[in-house]
Amino acid sequence: MTQTSTPPVPTLAELIDSVPLAPGAVIETAAVDYDLDGVALQGFVAADTASPTRRPGVLLIHDWLGLGENTETRAVMLARLGYVALAADVYGRDVRPDNAEAPSVAGPYYADIELWRARMAAGLDQLLAHPLVDPQRVAVIGYCFGGRGALELAQARTELVGTVAFHPTLAPMPDAARVTAKVLVLGGDADPLISDDAVVAFKQSLRGTPVDWQFVTYSGAMHGFTIVSANSPEHGTQYQAAADRRSWVAMREFFDEVFA
Repeated sequence: MTQTSTPPVPTLAELIDSVPLAPGAVIETAAVDYDLDGVALQGFVAADTASPTRRPGVLLIHDWLGLGENTETRAVMLARLGYVALAADVYGRDVRPDNAEAPSVAGPYYADIELWRARMAAGLDQLLAHPLVDPQRVAVIGYCFGGRGALELAQARTELVGTVAFHPTLAPMPDAARVTAKVLVLGGDADPLISDDAVVAFKQSLRGTPVDWQFVTYSGAMHGFTIVSANSPEHGTQYQAAADRRSWVAMREFFDEVFA
């Protein structure tokens, strides 16, 4: 019997190289220091600075480990696609918990949605102020904790034209009537943090509203299927190359539509 081999997990450098660099492009990255209500925040921006042309901007919301190399890698990949990508900092400068600390750090934001939205909105303001960003073409994406965050920000800010949530912690959208962005949710069918009941409740909160939404589910994919360091299947978290690739393609097609 022929056994199907599991594709190797890519390195972050290999993920970046999977997005071809346009001829003449110069991708520059930098830390972005800002604050909100006296709390110091530090984001990360990536953009092709070889051209002065304004282009779409994408705000990234990190997973529950805080802003780090996973989110920064995706920002560079988006910059290679021609977007200005800014990864927001929800937790605060230098607050980068490990897996053991993350639940206690992320918990207060689930308990205080308005604080969560405000921290993300501060990052959005930084993106909108970037000289290369077309403010009429701005979207938000997020991963895990950040996937839920992206859905929360869509309920708070009308500047967004698109929202993409990768393997989010899912909840209904009580303020769906405020949403002007199109919404794309990309979930794993084996994700224990996205129960069937949660999916039903999420969809029910959008039915009867004018929100243009899509929900895509990838078979066998667990929580964190885009995060190369995720490898705890006993806890329902694991990288999956097929779901990562397919969800990236889905995001690109979605952006082609909302940024047209």
